[in-house]
Amino acid sequence: MINKLLCTTAVVLALAGCSRSDPNLNQTGANPDLPGLNQTLVPPMKIATPIGWDGETPTVPDGFVVTPMATDLQIPRQILVLPNGDILIAEGSGGHAPKLRPKDIIAGVIKAKGKTSVKGGNRITLLRDANGDGQPEVRTTFIDNLDAPYGMAFVDGALYVAEQGALVRFDYQPGQTRITASRQEVTKLPSAINHHWTKSLTASADGQTLYVGIGSNSNIGERGLAVEQDRAVVWAIDRQTGAHRTFATGIRNPTALAIEPTTSALWAVVNERDELGPQLVPDYLTSVREGAFYGWPYSYWGQNIDPRVRPQNPDLVQSAIAPDYALGSHVAALGLSFATAGGFGGGFSQGAFIGEHGSWNRQDLSGYKVAWVPFSGGRPAGPPVDFVTGFIKDGEARGRPVGVTFDAQRRILLVADDLSNTVWRIAPRR
Repeated sequence: MINKLLCTTAVVLALAGCSRSDPNLNQTGANPDLPGLNQTLVPPMKIATPIGWDGETPTVPDGFVVTPMATDLQIPRQILVLPNGDILIAEGSGGHAPKLRPKDIIAGVIKAKGKTSVKGGNRITLLRDANGDGQPEVRTTFIDNLDAPYGMAFVDGALYVAEQGALVRFDYQPGQTRITASRQEVTKLPSAINHHWTKSLTASADGQTLYVGIGSNSNIGERGLAVEQDRAVVWAIDRQTGAHRTFATGIRNPTALAIEPTTSALWAVVNERDELGPQLVPDYLTSVREGAFYGWPYSYWGQNIDPRVRPQNPDLVQSAIAPDYALGSHVAALGLSFATAGGFGGGFSQGAFIGEHGSWNRQDLSGYKVAWVPFSGGRPAGPPVDFVTGFIKDGEARGRPVGVTFDAQRRILLVADDLSNTVWRIAPRR
């Protein structure tokens, strides 16, 4: 059976290699180039083989230095800095979606080649760097026995964690290095099938509302639209009561949420659909407007119809709005953090850091970096800038960035790398 699967995989890869990208297309910004549909029997697939860092580090702009702040983690995903400066790292892996089609099995084999062999920790690790030298004096398991933790938020003396099936709360005492209080369930989160298991989380500027991003249960509704109830949405949850309402819909996989600091508006990075070609559909950064419909599964980038969906819904498509800012097709954006308090200064004063995990479904690798999108007046204001690179070397992967967090108190950027199981620290060179 294994040999047969490997042979089938080889044939699939040969077929997939026929679809190439056009380097002349500009797929970033407010008006990305959108090529014609390019449906293929098998989507283009290529994974960068993991090779590790071997003592090297990522590349950062002149004037900055990057160092490993924690290694030997168990699939680090998202990072949160507590008011006292302690750093929390959510580690884990979830999902239990069955494979429906032969290509699902093949894609699973291919994607697995680009992942760490380490098992997810299902925990939150605490780092304490009291003197700010980038070398933590304390490292502890802050909370364990979690169910695929991902998003985190700290509000009014409590830590909120978005597991794959529930939003939970932990009471916290300042300075604690391990949570001893029992978990309190705020509300259950949709987790049937869990094709996209990650649940992103952020708190509103006033702390009263918790926003949770819930990804779709399929690429394009191939499991049937019944299983997409309460999927591809952002929920707004009352922190006190746990009551929720649907804040936005048609937002295929909102993998990270953050509040833009000058307007207090909610923003997200979103992973779009596959199998329409190597340059469709661009993943994106967008403000999340209450009541807005972002197209999935019926249309993309506004009202561009996806012909694969049955039945179609032209009336709903008429209401679809285009996202604010394209990041490129299949970059797999998983991290979002806004610079605050002047950021790093200069060209990195106002804007968003975005962790791009990297493609698997195009022949030319895309993503695999941390990008910077400059903002002005609460809106994107220019082309993206590479901020942390070097994750790819000679076509192979040394790491893959996920969550990013800007710490204004220390003026550092923290980057979770779930391939090398490292958290990188980027700071101005002194």
